[in-house]
Amino acid sequence: VQLQASGGGSVQPGGSLRLSCAASGFTYSIYAMAWFRQGPGKEREFVAAMSWTGGSTYYSDSVQGRFTISRPGTKNTVYLQMSSLNTDDTAVYYCAASVWAINSVGVRRTQQYDHWGQGTQVTVSS
Repeated sequence: VQLQASGGGSVQPGGSLRLSCAASGFTYSIYAMAWFRQGPGKEREFVAAMSWTGGSTYYSDSVQGRFTISRPGTKNTVYLQMSSLNTDDTAVYYCAASVWAINSVGVRRTQQYDHWGQGTQVTVSS
């Protein structure tokens, strides 16, 4: 499975961005997709995840209600719609894919994921 993330950029506080993660290769093996982020001097942290079929979604407390993860129809692309952005959201955002079944605990761990995209920078500043 190969993952290609895109859509990052610079935005003012309160603004919105939509990130995309295009999956290719053996996509039939994917059980879940997720977004993580890594801010300057910080560890990589969980942002959001969803089952490949879209039946379940998970969010970190810090983005709940502001971000939405989705996979429209049967496209091999997962989106992260980000709204009400603030400076704490500044980070490199990575998409990831898991070929293993997920649960509400494991889905938040980097070890759950087998494949990672290259990252896309999101900068929120005035």
